[in-house]
Amino acid sequence: MSIYQALAFMALAGLAAYVQTLTGFAFGLILMGAVGLTSIMPLQDAAVVTSVLTLVNASIMISKGWSEVLKKPLMLVLLSSLPSLVIGYLLIEHLAANGVVFLRILLGGIIIVSSLQLVMPPRREERQASDRSFVGFGVISGLMSGLFSTSGPPLVYHFYRQPLSLVAIRETLVAIFGVNALVRLGVVMADGTFPDPHYWPALFAAVPVMAGTQLARRLPPPISAKYLRFIVFILLCASGASLALPALPAALELIRS
Repeated sequence: MSIYQALAFMALAGLAAYVQTLTGFAFGLILMGAVGLTSIMPLQDAAVVTSVLTLVNASIMISKGWSEVLKKPLMLVLLSSLPSLVIGYLLIEHLAANGVVFLRILLGGIIIVSSLQLVMPPRREERQASDRSFVGFGVISGLMSGLFSTSGPPLVYHFYRQPLSLVAIRETLVAIFGVNALVRLGVVMADGTFPDPHYWPALFAAVPVMAGTQLARRLPPPISAKYLRFIVFILLCASGASLALPALPAALELIRS
């Protein structure tokens, strides 16, 4: 990784943290989408770095709000997401070794579908969902976390439908993201697949991540939240399509052969 690539990654990470703080999710989507488009590093290594940065971002955001965390939903989601996280991790390792084009299509599709939440926010229900639903969304979230360290979209959709305090929802989600990132890093360490030292400069992106988080709190953009979410939606859709569409011909060729 050259110094220019490291600086570009740091800038993207800072921007992703800024957007995450303003919109409630999209950190991993923006960062992984940008890596997929620029090929700064392999996607599986980028997912590891994203886990580290997610942990940093979560630590900052949760430092003053732990008392607001919803304990029961937290435990339901974590207990159901951790096994599927391991499955997702094994899947990305398999695809990275045997079908990179399918990996790009999968990431692109996840980015596009997940970005719809920005323009189609979930409606709040009158009654809280069942424990089983939290478990189900936890499984999906864990799978996405294992694949690309992007556990946010399914949980954001589910939690924001609940008749609960918005502060409690936000802090609970941040806690889940942080724990999932920590567990994913543990799985990587146990498997001995931590990124090559060549990519370690990307970890310095923790500094712009902290800066982006604080900047979003103190200096939000002078536009409405609705307009901001629409802009992010367009950018995510464009990056998802740019990842998936060029890989489709090669994927079809592999299937035929």
